[in-house]
Amino acid sequence: MNTPKELRYSEEHEWVKVEGEKVRIGITDFAQSELGDIVFVELPEVGDEIKVDEPFGSVESVKTVSELYAPISGKVVEINEDLDDSPEFVNDSPYEKAWMIVIEPTDKGEIDKLMTAEQYEEMINED
Repeated sequence: MNTPKELRYSEEHEWVKVEGEKVRIGITDFAQSELGDIVFVELPEVGDEIKVDEPFGSVESVKTVSELYAPISGKVVEINEDLDDSPEFVNDSPYEKAWMIVIEPTDKGEIDKLMTAEQYEEMINED
């Protein structure tokens, strides 16, 4: 299982990458492997506000539809439009090509509440 050390993780299997004043968000390698082949990704619009622990979109696999939960709050400033035509990026490249959204966080302190890679690996290995 690929769990990059420089990222932070939520209990809902989203990852967060701080990039200056912005934050890039996607789902983890573990999450995509549990879901199976991703066939559709629904994302918010640029300008939407997302709130921590609330749904901001969904991913549909051949098995199920799973909601995406905001790991932190903020304003959406960019969405990954490549996922419209290539949802399989979520399976092939969850940390590079399949980032979901970029936000301007309203409270960067929320990032500190997320898990480190080591804590996230402990959580998924307990299941």
